[in-house]
Amino acid sequence: MIDTRDLTAFLVASLIIIVVPGPSVLFTLARGVAWGRTVAVLTVLGNSTGTLVLSWAVALGLGPILSRSAGLTVVVQVVGGAYLVGLGVSALRHRRAHALSMTAREGARPRALRVVRQGFTVGVMNPKSLVFFAAVFPHFVNRSAGSVTEQLLVLGVVFSAMAFVSDSTWGVMAGTAREWLGASPSRLVALRTAGGGVMVSLGTIIVASALTS
Repeated sequence: MIDTRDLTAFLVASLIIIVVPGPSVLFTLARGVAWGRTVAVLTVLGNSTGTLVLSWAVALGLGPILSRSAGLTVVVQVVGGAYLVGLGVSALRHRRAHALSMTAREGARPRALRVVRQGFTVGVMNPKSLVFFAAVFPHFVNRSAGSVTEQLLVLGVVFSAMAFVSDSTWGVMAGTAREWLGASPSRLVALRTAGGGVMVSLGTIIVASALTS
């Protein structure tokens, strides 16, 4: 089982990466601005399911490898952390263009199944989540506490549940404040800037921690 101290630290790290606006949050915000709260929450449902599938795929792939090699764990963390820094820099560079695209209203409201499917696609292909799972999850695995793969699977469930609650809150807020958000791209630029900054910071911390451990 996962140690209580490790789980607490994992919850804090997950909350940081979930709350800040990354690809999934921004996609949810865009759905909320375009079509309201129901579409936003359905988007989050699909997104969280995709995130869970992605986390389990990483767990099943990385678990056996990490359980046999501490050296590979360091490599995974360094590569993942560096990529997370790259994602953050890209988010900062293109924050204005992304914000402008999010304020554009779309046509007819899509059907519920299509909304969930679109959310799932974004969740399962989210590079931020993939890097987070590969680079951060190993920090909270205790090799002496049982199966590494099982611990990674549990962490994936916890992360996905937290993401659903947090992203749903973002979606409801966006759906409620559609006019306020859509009227000023600068507000969305600020969200994108915060998200990019946190990704750069977290990536840097991951790389530094892996190299000094």
